Amino acid sequence: MPPKGAPTRIKPLHLQTIQKLRVKSPNTHQANPCLAAMTSVLSCWASNRSASSGCFALEQQLRTCMDNGKPQRKGKSTINYHLMRMFPKISGPRKKDGVFH
Repeated sequence: MPPKGAPTRIKPLHLQTIQKLRVKSPNTHQANPCLAAMTSVLSCWASNRSASSGCFALEQQLRTCMDNGKPQRKGKSTINYHLMRMFPKISGPRKKDGVFH
């Protein structure tokens, strides 16, 4: 209970306005295609105590996989561009320095 004479009215919460609306893409990670080959090479080395004579075929498989390179990335989404372009129409006029703009 508030002390006597103190106002009981709750002050409204003022939130900041959003200047730019951005949609972030989710962090999606593609599986590494060479992961299985690398795992098999490492386990072969661990079991043979780094003797490369028995792991030559697996090493070659890993080298060919690594030489292929990364797969091509897809083009970027233009959703953020369209959101920034449409935001002034959606949000309406804003009050800046006591005047609507």
